[in-house]
Amino acid sequence: MEDRRLQPLLHDLVGLVLAPTSALAGPDGQIRAAGVQGVFHADARVLSQALLRVDDREPEPLTHAPDGASGARFVALARWLGDPTPDPTVRLDRIRRMTVGGLTEEIRVTSTAGLPVTATVTVDLACDLAPIEMVKSGGRGEPLTAKTGRPGELVWAADGTTVTVTADAGEVSGPARPATIAAADGDRAGAYRLTWPVRLAPGGQTTLRWRLTVDDPRAVVVHPVGDTAWSRPTVTADDHRLRRLVDRSVDDLATLRLATADTPQDVFLGAGVPWFLTLFGRDSIWAARMLLPLGTELAAGTLRTLARRQGTRIDGESGEAPGKIMHELRRHEFHLRGDRLSLPAAYYGTVDATLLWISLLHDAWRWGLPDAEVADLLPHLEAALRWLAEHADADGDGFVEYVDTSGHGLANQGWKDSFDAVRFHDGRFAEAPVALAEVQGYAYEAAVGGAALLDAFGRPGGDRWRGYAAGLAERFRARFWVDGPLGPQPALALDGRKRPVDSLTSNIGHLLGTGLLTDAESTTVAELLSSAALAGGYGLRTMSDLDAAFSPLSYHCGSVWAHDTAIVLGGLARGGFTAPAARLADGLLAAGEAFDYRLPELFGGDERTLGRPVPYPAACRPQAWSAAVAVVLLRAATGLEPDVPAGRVRLRPLHPGPFGAVTVSGLRVAGSPVDVAVDRDGTARISGLPAGLTVES
Repeated sequence: MEDRRLQPLLHDLVGLVLAPTSALAGPDGQIRAAGVQGVFHADARVLSQALLRVDDREPEPLTHAPDGASGARFVALARWLGDPTPDPTVRLDRIRRMTVGGLTEEIRVTSTAGLPVTATVTVDLACDLAPIEMVKSGGRGEPLTAKTGRPGELVWAADGTTVTVTADAGEVSGPARPATIAAADGDRAGAYRLTWPVRLAPGGQTTLRWRLTVDDPRAVVVHPVGDTAWSRPTVTADDHRLRRLVDRSVDDLATLRLATADTPQDVFLGAGVPWFLTLFGRDSIWAARMLLPLGTELAAGTLRTLARRQGTRIDGESGEAPGKIMHELRRHEFHLRGDRLSLPAAYYGTVDATLLWISLLHDAWRWGLPDAEVADLLPHLEAALRWLAEHADADGDGFVEYVDTSGHGLANQGWKDSFDAVRFHDGRFAEAPVALAEVQGYAYEAAVGGAALLDAFGRPGGDRWRGYAAGLAERFRARFWVDGPLGPQPALALDGRKRPVDSLTSNIGHLLGTGLLTDAESTTVAELLSSAALAGGYGLRTMSDLDAAFSPLSYHCGSVWAHDTAIVLGGLARGGFTAPAARLADGLLAAGEAFDYRLPELFGGDERTLGRPVPYPAACRPQAWSAAVAVVLLRAATGLEPDVPAGRVRLRPLHPGPFGAVTVSGLRVAGSPVDVAVDRDGTARISGLPAGLTVES
């Protein structure tokens, strides 16, 4: 049988993060030398094992739970110690907390036994400094040799990165000595052992501590300076799932904050743990766009960070072009073993990030981003519009499309960027260049929004871009609409031979609210999105179960992505399509509850008859745009839609919906905190608006 390198599973692991450092452990708290378990920092695994034993035996796990935004507590038993009774009398609480550039761990050993307890506690540690792409490909690095420095200190160093572990006995009730460090023996080659002899008096407790720190001067992403810029909303709702999802999600979003090493004051969100904890154009933009109800600072930091790396030249290897917004940033080439994919450190292979950057700037302006900050970005706006005019349409057919000219980049360059994401109804693969449906909507919205910004700031070109948008809508109407299994529908894409790719997918939902569709077309799309074929699970399936390529555990052909569902839900709600929006909102709340209110990157597109969603085994969690879904739900529940430059705010809450009565404090419009209350009958009230803004219902 062929020996295939498989991407490791992580759906049942416990993830902790304080970007750019993260940790993945089993539910028992152990970090084993297997799969994707480990501690990662800025694209490298800095700890590949942390295995706790008592008297050379692993404790028996009981439970685990969050301990703050970046911590977890793991509870286990050492039943062979203590009193010989049915009740356990020796317990271990393992409290792990992420720190800036590392982590700390406390091991609390507690005895309720009537006799003294003597034991030896050990933790076996190893480091392989494996790059994240090696781990993602199913590989492992060779354990590195460490050196011992001062007493209780262990140091690994390679390629400019230094990983240091220090250990001590901590707080003790009863005699204890500081940890000793030595190479582990036997089948633990490559590991180093921390050892604590423990003696507990009856009813005694000891706390053992070790900590890890990373010095990585070559990292391209760092933890940002300063506190979290956005507000933390306070939510009360008849449906308690909404508050719980918001609370957990806002915690996760705070831990995913990143900056680049050259500008640590400009904050953006890393895409997700563990594979994508870096700058991703599309992901970071969408997450910032979703979080606008909490303030414009994240949007501003994201816009500026990407603008500084905006393309300036034509480069087929990296996909760079003048005015183009980048896709992802790594410290070195990203190469997946056994795969043709090989991406340069700064990669521009995305068809939509430039358009979404424009729309983020426009939306942030409407939410109250100060004019001076908008004005500073206008040259980058004009460069992005030039990219749309000069480089986005490779074959001159009037549509925005992509093709990988390098031969080793992403074959698909929309948000569904897996190699098999663009399929015909009968399952055939589309040929490049590919013009995706939602990308045409993004282009329309960017052209109209860009024109509004140009007009408002006295720059030329507004009429040109409004004309472009009108022409694009006509071309789309003529070429994209097809007859599908449920009637007329927009195609997923046009392929390289200009054939409509006629599968029914969630992509069409991204067209809502862009302005590309007429009211009648929007109604048709809303009806398709409410069909059981697309909306029969815990959200919106990426591909309908009527298509030949459908698989509920396919990455992009049948699974449910939380952010995709939320984007479509938002478009439905703002368009007045209440019933399908409410159905998707309830699906997301149910999924959030099933995943302990930490929505993963994606999950299975199975029917809800299974009782809970099926995990996608390699999904990132936490993940930025999945966590941001909670704020999209708040926006739908309150119906808050500001247009600060026009001096108005609209309140159109989703009613009836799953939320019931809702009160949200701590939203922000034009930098001012506002509170919104929605009664059970859908009546909405707002307080705290800045002077000069009026409310429209």
